[in-house]
Amino acid sequence: QVLAQVSPPGGGLSAHTRAAMTLSADALIVPCCIVGILFACYQFTLIRQVKVGDGSMAGKDSLEAQETPEGRIVGIYIRIMEGAMTFLREEYTICAVFCVFFGLTIMGLVSWGTHSTKQGVATAVAFWIGASTSMLCGFLGMMIATYSNARTTLSAVKKEDGYTKAFNVAFRGGSVMGYLLCSLGVLVLWILLTVYKMFFDDMETLMDCVAGYGLGGSTVAMFGRVGGGIYTKAADVGADLVGKVVAGLEEDDPRNPATIADNVGDNVGDIAGMGADLFGSFAESTCAALVIAASAVAGKQDESLTAAGWDALMFPLAISAAGIVVCMLCSFVATNISTVKTQPDIEKVLKVQLVLTAVLMLPVTYFLAVKMLPKEFALESVRAKGHVMGTPEKAFACAAMGAVGGLIIGLITEYYTSHTYIPVRELATACKSGAAVNVIFGMALGYKSCIIPVFVLAANIYVAFSLCDLYGIALAALGMLSTLATGLTIDGFGPISDNAGGLAELAEFPPEVRERTDALDAAGNTTAAIGKGFAIGSAALVSLALYGAFVVRLKSLDVDVDLSGVNVLEPITFAFLLIGSMIPYWFAALTMKSVGKAAGEMVEEVKRQFSLTDSQGKTILTGSTEIKPDYDRCISISTKSSLKEMIAPGALVIGSPLVAGTFFGVQAVFGLLTGSLVSSVQLAISMSNSGGAWDNCKKYIKGGHSDDPELRYVKNPKTEVEKAAAGKAREAHDAAVQGDTVGDPFKDTSGPALNIVMKLQAIVSLVFAAYFSACGRGNGLLGNYLFK
Repeated sequence: QVLAQVSPPGGGLSAHTRAAMTLSADALIVPCCIVGILFACYQFTLIRQVKVGDGSMAGKDSLEAQETPEGRIVGIYIRIMEGAMTFLREEYTICAVFCVFFGLTIMGLVSWGTHSTKQGVATAVAFWIGASTSMLCGFLGMMIATYSNARTTLSAVKKEDGYTKAFNVAFRGGSVMGYLLCSLGVLVLWILLTVYKMFFDDMETLMDCVAGYGLGGSTVAMFGRVGGGIYTKAADVGADLVGKVVAGLEEDDPRNPATIADNVGDNVGDIAGMGADLFGSFAESTCAALVIAASAVAGKQDESLTAAGWDALMFPLAISAAGIVVCMLCSFVATNISTVKTQPDIEKVLKVQLVLTAVLMLPVTYFLAVKMLPKEFALESVRAKGHVMGTPEKAFACAAMGAVGGLIIGLITEYYTSHTYIPVRELATACKSGAAVNVIFGMALGYKSCIIPVFVLAANIYVAFSLCDLYGIALAALGMLSTLATGLTIDGFGPISDNAGGLAELAEFPPEVRERTDALDAAGNTTAAIGKGFAIGSAALVSLALYGAFVVRLKSLDVDVDLSGVNVLEPITFAFLLIGSMIPYWFAALTMKSVGKAAGEMVEEVKRQFSLTDSQGKTILTGSTEIKPDYDRCISISTKSSLKEMIAPGALVIGSPLVAGTFFGVQAVFGLLTGSLVSSVQLAISMSNSGGAWDNCKKYIKGGHSDDPELRYVKNPKTEVEKAAAGKAREAHDAAVQGDTVGDPFKDTSGPALNIVMKLQAIVSLVFAAYFSACGRGNGLLGNYLFK
C-alpha cells in the first residue's frame, strides 16, 4: 500500500525524499506478521489430521501394556512431552526469577546513568518483554515439536507414500515454530516501538530503550542454549557410552533407561534452545540497526534517517517482515510442488528451500530499500570524523552481501560435515586406527573448516563497513537472517525427525519405518549444519553491529575518552583484548565440564539399572519381565544437572562486560568485546563442524555407505565378506561412536552457545552504555586512579 509519509516531531521531508519514499512501513510489517501467524496455524491444522492413538491418550502404562507399535507409541509420546514440559517449566522458573532481578538492576543503573527514571523504566520493560517473547517462542516451538514427532513416525509407516507424508509432517512441524517465532518477534517489537513513540519525542532515546528487547531475548537464549545443551548431551552421551559401546544395543533401544531422556533432550536443546538463540539474533541485529539509524549526525541532522521519518527508520523490520512472506511462498515448493518421493529427494528439497529463499529475498530487499529509504541519507561514522552518506543501493548491497555470505558459509559447513563429501569420509577411514586418531582428525577438520567462512565474513564486513559504516554491518546481519523462517523450519525438521526415529525404535515398529525416519534425520542433520553456519555468521555480524552501536551511543554521552577510534595500543584496551579472547575458552570449559559431570552420573545410573537382577537371575538386557527401565530417574538426573550447571556460564557472559565497564571504563569494554568476538567466531565454527563431522562419520559407518567392508558395520553379518570384516568393522564403529560422544558437547552445547557469548556481551554493553559513561566519565571507578 502507498500511504502518506509520517514524520516524527521535529523532522521535515524534502521534496525529493517524499518522491522517493512511498511505502508505509506499518502497512507492510503488520499484515506480513499476521499472515505468518495464520500460516503457522494452518500448518498446525494439517499436522493434527494425523491421529495418535484413539484420542484418549491413556497414560504412560501404554508403553508396556500395549501389544502393537501403534499402541506403544502413545505412552512414549506422552513421556517425552511430559519430560520436556517438566524441564522447560523448571528452567523458565529460574529464568523468570533472574529476569525480574536483572530487570530491576537495569532500571536502577540506566536511570542513574541517564539521570532519567523514565528511560530506566522503559529499558527494563523492553527487557522483560523481550525475555517473555523469547520464552513464549521456546515453549511454542517445543510443544509443536513434541506434538509432531509421533505423527511423523506414524506417517512413515505407509510403504507407498511414507517418505512424502513423513517429510511433510516433520517439515510442517518445523514451519509452525519458524513462522510463529519470526512473526511474533517482529510484531512484538513493532508494537513496542509504536507504543514507545507515544512517550518519547527523541528517536535516539527511544531506540536506546528498545535495545532492552534484544537483551531480554538474548538472556533467555543463553540459559536455553546452555541448560538445554547440557540436558540433551548428558542423556545422549550416557545412552551412547553404556547402551551402544558397552551393551551393544541399537540407538533408542527401549531397554536403555537413558533413551527417553535423550529424546526429551532433542526438544529442549535443539528446539527450545535453538529457537531462543535465533530469536535473540533477530532482536539484537534489529535493535543495533535501529540505534545506529536513530543516532544524531553532527552537522547533517536534517539529512539523517530520523529526519527522513518513521518509515525509513523501520527499514530493518520491513526486511524481516517481508522475509516471512517470501519463506512462506517458498515452503509450498517443498510440500506441494517438488515433493519428496524417495530418500535422495529429502536433502535436495531442503537445500532448494535454503537457496531459493535467499535468492528471492534479493529483489525484495532492493524494492524495500528503494521505496523506504531516501535517495541519500547521513549516518554517524565511527571510522571517520563526522558522517558517511548512504543510499538505497548501498543499503541493498550490504543486505545482499549478508544473504549471499550466509549461504556460502552454510554450504561450506555442509561440505565439511556431510558424509557425501571427502572430509567426513577421511574421518571414517581414520576410525580404522582407533578412537584417538579419529579425534585428532576431527579436531583438524574443525580447525580447517574455519578458513573459508572467516574470509567470507571478513569480505562481508569490509564491503558493508565501506558502504554504510556500522549501519551496513547491521543490514548485512539482517540480510543473513532475512530467511530466518526457512532456517528455523529446517532446524526444527531435524530434531522432529530424530525423535520420530527414536519413537519408531522404542515402539518396535518394523525396521523399514526406522529406515525412513533415519533418512529424514540424516538429511536434517546435514541441513541443520548449514543452519548452524548461518547462525554463527549472523552472530558475528550482529555482535560487531552491537559493538558499533555501543561506540555510537557513547559519542552522544559525556565521556572523557577519545572515541574517534578504538585503539588497541592503549594499555587497558590491549590487556582486556587478551582477557576477552580468553572468555570463550573459559565458557566452553564450563559447559563441557558440565556435560561431562552430568554424563558421568547418567552412565553410572544406566550401569546400575543394567546390573539389577530379578528372582530368576535375569537382567534388563537378558530379558527380565519383572525389571523395567526406570526412564524417569534418568530424566531427573539430566534436569537437575543442567539447571544447576547453567548458572556459572551465564553469569560469566553477562557479568564480564559489567565488571569491565564499571571498574575499568569503556576502553576496557572495547578490548573485551573485540577479543571475545574474534575468538568466539573461530571456536564456534571449529567446535560445531568437528562435532557435526563426528556425528555423520558414525552414521556413514553404521549406515553401510562405504565400499570398504571394514567401514560397513553390520550387527548380524550374513555374507562371507561381512563375516571376514566384522571384527574390524565393529572396532571402527566403536571408534566412531566414541568420536561422536566427544563431539556431542562440541556441536550441541558449547559450539552453538558461543553465538550467544558474542551477542550477549555486546548487547549488555549497549544497554549499559549510559551507566558506563557515568562511572568516572567512562574511565571506570578504578580507571581514574590506576591509569591516569
